[in-house]
Amino acid sequence: MSDLLLIHGIIVTMDPQRTIIEDGAVAIVGDRIAAVGATSALLPKYPAARIIDCTGRAIIPGLVDAHGHAGHSLVKTVGADTPSLWMRIVTPMYFHYTTPEFWLADGYLSALDRLSVGVTTGVSVIGSAPRSDDPTFAINHTKGYAEAGLRGIVCVGPAGQPWPHPVTRWIDGKPQRYSVEFEEMLAGAEAVIETVNGTADGRIQAFITPFTIIASIDPSNPTTPDRATRLGDADRLQGRRIKEIAAKYGVRIHSDAFAGHVRLAWQDPETAILGPNVHLQHCIGLSLEEVDILAETGTHMSHSAGGEAPVIEMMTRGVNVAITTDGTAPRATFDLLQGARLAQLAHQWRRHDSYLLPPGKVLEMITIDAAKALGMATEIGSLEVGKKADIAIVNLRKPHLVPNWMVVHRLVEQATGQDVETVIVDGRVLMENRKILSLDPEAIMAEAEAEARAVVRRAGLETNLTGPGWGQISRTFDAPISLPFPPETA
Repeated sequence: MSDLLLIHGIIVTMDPQRTIIEDGAVAIVGDRIAAVGATSALLPKYPAARIIDCTGRAIIPGLVDAHGHAGHSLVKTVGADTPSLWMRIVTPMYFHYTTPEFWLADGYLSALDRLSVGVTTGVSVIGSAPRSDDPTFAINHTKGYAEAGLRGIVCVGPAGQPWPHPVTRWIDGKPQRYSVEFEEMLAGAEAVIETVNGTADGRIQAFITPFTIIASIDPSNPTTPDRATRLGDADRLQGRRIKEIAAKYGVRIHSDAFAGHVRLAWQDPETAILGPNVHLQHCIGLSLEEVDILAETGTHMSHSAGGEAPVIEMMTRGVNVAITTDGTAPRATFDLLQGARLAQLAHQWRRHDSYLLPPGKVLEMITIDAAKALGMATEIGSLEVGKKADIAIVNLRKPHLVPNWMVVHRLVEQATGQDVETVIVDGRVLMENRKILSLDPEAIMAEAEAEARAVVRRAGLETNLTGPGWGQISRTFDAPISLPFPPETA
């Protein structure tokens, strides 16, 4: 007996042969896929306890978003009309104006958001630059994913220079300032890993995550020639300690990298945050020399539509590349289907070549390739016997998706997350016919609305909630504006 049998769907397996089965079926026993094949063959073999008729639907692996941010769901579009201010106002906000309740509400909202668009595995970096001085923040964020039934990967680690780093904790509604040393940040990250990694039947994981793989260079600021060419003591210390923690707990490493970072890190291979257990986001401006280093070390790369990275060169050299949302703020979403299409178009436009990143490759980059980047390709990312039953069912009987031929083209070129009708994780139906079964959406959105407005009030960000954008974009790109710290509290 199978627990669940999906029948009469167009199955896009993403298996090694990239098999597509018309009028296909998937049998699920417990949390795993028991069989994939023709409906006529599986129906008599699996007298299912429950059947879901997928006529007019595509059955695909659950989507895998290998990079996004915790906290961003509650500050969508804040400061979006002045892009240069984003990091200068939002990053300090995360370190000085957020509370445990903020991170709890954000975790539930982001889990609800991802579930509603077919993302069954999502990576969440705590804040813009990760904050780990208070383990409660990351622990609270995972609660939403655990209750939703999704796979959630929380990324915690040091925020980067300068050390010590100023932070604020709100106690009984009052701000208290602290200075946190590098080792204290790592201790907080270890506490998160010890508490949540492998919980919720293994669905919740924790990765160790420095802000960037080079500690001494802030990618948003100009660097001196010396800092841009020489590996410093802080870089070696960060690399060594991050790799020690990863080895101690058997967890993976995730971080950002930008032009020059890979080259600098590789000056000391013993401390370089590179290798098969690492995936790096963005990689904007990397040289061909750095691309070769990624290929040589087996480092994975993940990328969203924003910024120009040598993605094609990486793929040519054998680097595994995933497409991510980098969601959800200031202007991104967790809709990975739309995010993948934007990334595809961005590279085609930049190269003036509409044949780059064909639809089949794009779908790989948000399923099996993304699973590889997370070290999870033996469990998720494709519909194969023995793998976890993580599945998204897309309703193709919609005007923009008819005719139902060339289904991979239809999914990549026209579908959106809102076309995902049913979501299954570990064999459990979490959303069916667009109804969320594992969470209370209205309660979650009400709490998220309240916490979002509360943090804006605490941080004094009301002036960054601008008008409708009818030619009122701020032009103060170079103004020395930054978010002030809360007043000192004795």
